[in-house]
Amino acid sequence: DSGDVLDWSDLPGPVTDKHSTGGVGDNVSLMVAPIVAACGAYVPMISGRGLGHSGGTLDKMDAIPGYTSQPDVAGFRKAVLEAGCAIIGQTADLAPADRRLYAIRDVTGTVESVPLITASILSKKLAAGLQSLVLDVKVGNGAFMEKSRDATTLANSLVEVANGAGLKTSALVTGMNEPLASAAGNAVEVRNAVDFLTGRFRDRRLEDVTLALAADMLQSAGLVSSNQDGMRRAAETLAGGGAAAVFARMVAALGGPADFVENPEKHLPRAAMEFAVKATENGFVTGISTRDIGLAVVGLGGGR
Repeated sequence: DSGDVLDWSDLPGPVTDKHSTGGVGDNVSLMVAPIVAACGAYVPMISGRGLGHSGGTLDKMDAIPGYTSQPDVAGFRKAVLEAGCAIIGQTADLAPADRRLYAIRDVTGTVESVPLITASILSKKLAAGLQSLVLDVKVGNGAFMEKSRDATTLANSLVEVANGAGLKTSALVTGMNEPLASAAGNAVEVRNAVDFLTGRFRDRRLEDVTLALAADMLQSAGLVSSNQDGMRRAAETLAGGGAAAVFARMVAALGGPADFVENPEKHLPRAAMEFAVKATENGFVTGISTRDIGLAVVGLGGGR
């Protein structure tokens, strides 16, 4: 209540959203929002930038040329109505107290405080005017919560507070001991998401998590009667191309290229230098000289 609280009561369908506590190669939002929107819900997704080692959804969307990741409220509403979903950043008038409190947390070493994480996440989601919310709480050595006990504590805190505030909320605790997507970096994760939506290529673990979250969102939004029905409907929508079409409309509605889904490589930035490395069966990179590592680091430009 420190800023605006959005009202979506004029939309002809349920309004839902998903939030992840962050991880490496976690580009799930880019797929789950259009999947759920293609199934009949509206997903006004207000996302953040990178925090620590975890990538930010907003940073990924900024890799798309012309995409307006922080539109005004009128532009946000227009995109949601036209495409069914919109992935944007927090506006100046949405939960402004959260930005002030976060700056205090950063300098006082309380970023990982469970009550303050709960307040930060939910202040924005409650202000977004949602009817339901699904949370993806990451656990593992690539997450903020490395231990299962701590992740469960955070999930319980988020669900209890959100439901207490009148927002129908559930949570999944998912593993982050290894990257979800076979890509880590803004532009390459966007390309990975387009490949996923169009069926060119799908990482198995990424597909499992995405469909599980989509199913939970559809059930909490009242569009399916069971989680099993939600999984089936999400998978059918993905396979039929409906989700890819929604993603294309969202990008265009927010100023991105109209042919982005058809030609992502034409629009996404590429590294000035690319250097291939090989990993052993146990996942470790071996046989690289110091000079090679230097070349590999140089090649990480352009969002790669």
